[in-house]
Formats: sequence, C-alpha cells, structure tokens
Amino acid sequence: MGVPRAMLPEIRPSAEVYGEAGGALAALPVAGALGDQHAALFGQTCFAPGEGKCTYGTGSFLLLNTGTDTVRSTNGLLTTVAYQLGDAPAHYALEGSIAITGSLVQWFRDGLGLISSAPEIETLALTVEDNGGCYIVPAFSGLFAPHWRSDARGVIAGLTSYVTKGHLARAVLEAVAWQTREVVEAMDADSGLRLENLRVDGGMTADHLLMQTLADVLDVPVVRPMVRETVSLGAAYAAGLAVGYWSDLEVLRRNWHRAGQWQPSMDAARRDREYDNLKRAVSRTLDWVQPGGA
Repeated sequence: MGVPRAMLPEIRPSAEVYGEAGGALAALPVAGALGDQHAALFGQTCFAPGEGKCTYGTGSFLLLNTGTDTVRSTNGLLTTVAYQLGDAPAHYALEGSIAITGSLVQWFRDGLGLISSAPEIETLALTVEDNGGCYIVPAFSGLFAPHWRSDARGVIAGLTSYVTKGHLARAVLEAVAWQTREVVEAMDADSGLRLENLRVDGGMTADHLLMQTLADVLDVPVVRPMVRETVSLGAAYAAGLAVGYWSDLEVLRRNWHRAGQWQPSMDAARRDREYDNLKRAVSRTLDWVQPGGA
C-alpha cells in the first residue's frame, strides 16, 4: 500500500511488560495487549485449534482458534492474529461478524413496542411452542459474515394470520441462532475443523431459551462461563502471565469455570427443515437495494 515501514508500529507479543503507567497508577506495569474479541477468546481459554467462542452483544463476534496456521477464508470470514505469548509462535483465528443480534431485541422493544424490557422477550417467546412458520432475517444494513451483501435488507417471511407476537419473539431469538449457524458452517469449511462446543459470553447469554436454541441449531453443546465479561478477563490473563501472576496456560484453563451448559435436543430432520426455511428467507433479502439507490 506504499506505507513506509518506519511509520508502522513494532510488532510485540500480547503478553509482556511494555512499560509502566504514570499518574495515579504510577509504577504499575502495562503488560497485556489484546484486541476486544481476541481478549474474549483468550478469556474463554480457547487455546487449542478448533476451540471457539461467540460474544453476544448488540452485534456478535465468533472467533475460532486455528493454531499457528493462518487459514485464508474462502467462505466470507476474516483471518486475524489471536495472540502471541513471548517468543512462542503467534496463534491465529478465523473471525465472523454478525451485525444484528442484541440490537434486534432492542428493535423489537423500541421499534415495535411489543415488550417493555429486553429480558421480556424470553417470557414472550415461551408462550408459544415454535415460530409458527415465521422467520426473521435482520439485514437492516445488509448482511455481514458470511454473505457480505450490502444490497440486502431485512425480511419477515412466512407471515400468516396465525402468527402472534409470541411467534415473532421466538423468531427473533432464532434469527440470532441461525446467523451463528451460518458463521460456524463457514468456519468448519475453511478450517477443516469441527467445533465441538461453543463457549459464549456477553449480555444475551442471560437468555436461557436463546442458549438452548443455539445448542439445537448448532447441534453442539453451548457453554457459559462463571465470568461473562471475558474481554476484561482475557486482558487480565495476558497481563498476569507477563508479570508471573499466572505461570502458564494450564493454570488459566483450571481457573475457567462453567456456569451453565445447554445440550442439543432438536430432531435432526426438524433442524434441517428449519435451516432450509431460513436459507430461503435469506435469499429474499438479496438485491433489495438497486444500483443508484432506486
């Protein structure tokens, strides 16, 4: 890109003492440097190839550790550095970004006014047994990973007079789960690995129905740790390793504790049928924005 190498920052490991803080934190070592989602991966102790996590907030970010190999995606994902510890080789990851997850619940609350607080969506969704044949694809500003289609716009497909606000609430939660499924499938295809379980964190993990839905559509266990703020925890882990507070990665693994786990229970034929319906709904979001904005 023509940027002089002298202008670029020096590449340093994720865990080492870079210097000392000043002011009120004078003499406190600055010892960890991890990006937001990379810190969450580290905080979830996903240190081995094939281990992955998803952080569920306004949007959601799924990272899969691919070890010391840089896997170049052909399925709409990003290749990123996960972390490097000391002189050891850097570890890499595949990353998939989902634009609309928690913000879909906010839209359901504020835009449609069907609930008065975000946690109510689980209660409303539990008033029905399924989505009533309704599927939501929240492409409010296009589709992110793995599609990357800026021309897409959101749809609610399969509406009939039978559908109630309870069905819509369930379709909202399912939309989060199916978007995760699309990214996981892309990661499996790119890496040649199969996700054995998904470690989750972030505010949306308080929704137990969503967690069970995730396990059902992914067909793998979904695991939530005791500490849900894994971004801060991961940064602390890196700094603690650098100053010797923790001795190695195995100590960090033992420090990770499970708070909840959800096992898949959906019939395989139903899962395939629902996923096919979702993909047909996704196809109806495409080519909505025409060239020139018409």
